[in-house]
Amino acid sequence: QVQLVESGGGSVEVGGSLRLSCAASKLSRWMGWFRQAPGKEREEDVAVISTRIGSTYYADSVNGRFTISQDNDKNTVYLQMNNLKPEDTAMYYCAGSAGVLRPLARADYNVWGQGTQVTVSS
Repeated sequence: QVQLVESGGGSVEVGGSLRLSCAASKLSRWMGWFRQAPGKEREEDVAVISTRIGSTYYADSVNGRFTISQDNDKNTVYLQMNNLKPEDTAMYYCAGSAGVLRPLARADYNVWGQGTQVTVSS
């Protein structure tokens, strides 16, 4: 059973940066970052990476500010978040998908971490 452990969350001011880490017992074919703001449903993935070829995909809301990357030696995926905004405040979850095709929905992911909280204050 693959296990995912997120870390790196915290509280920052508007415009600040954080780097989230997702340590995996084994990287899935696809790894994604999701978030869930207080009182809202979990968003579809905000960033996805193909761990086989390194292709990355971003939601419009974070494109240009967030960067997803991987370290295969450490079985870890990162989410570098720059120029943070109050609307980025959420619990951030790492997830893995074993599918061959790029996952397009939460249901396409078969393993999840417990989440790490990010709070952006103005």
